[in-house]
Amino acid sequence: MGPYDLMVMPTHVRFAGRRFARTIGRGGVTDHKAEGDGATPRGAHRIVGMLYRPDRMARPADWALPIGPTDLWSDDVADPDYNMMVRAPHGFSHEALRRADPMYDLVLITDWNWPLAVKGRGSAIFIHAWRGKGRSTAGCVAFRPDHLQWIAQRIRRSSNVVIA
Repeated sequence: MGPYDLMVMPTHVRFAGRRFARTIGRGGVTDHKAEGDGATPRGAHRIVGMLYRPDRMARPADWALPIGPTDLWSDDVADPDYNMMVRAPHGFSHEALRRADPMYDLVLITDWNWPLAVKGRGSAIFIHAWRGKGRSTAGCVAFRPDHLQWIAQRIRRSSNVVIA
């Protein structure tokens, strides 16, 4: 692994020579990820995208894409677009990417179960801002917002997130 890979350790993340506090899924780390289990999947997952709220921050990297008011992420196994970014209106279960809280103001997208999703294996493992130190996620990796911003300005599009 290289210096621009995020190494998720039991108590922190190592990246670019620094250590960062982090939170992970309420279900801990798993080798058998399933939709809705709240677990963070073990393994090396490539960064495939970056999204940001242009009404709340400057573009963090030249490859970051803005989150618009109708942007959603499908988490419905019955949806042909399961585990893909979709637009409202959308007739299947989904998560809004443009939230009232700052959790998704900046999002790094991993290749977990993407682009050819296996239904039920779990959707969207993002890297995003935490709700507070020690407060778990639904399976994603989360950071203090200023740490996430620092990471986003340095990470590469093909960096890996390695979850031990």
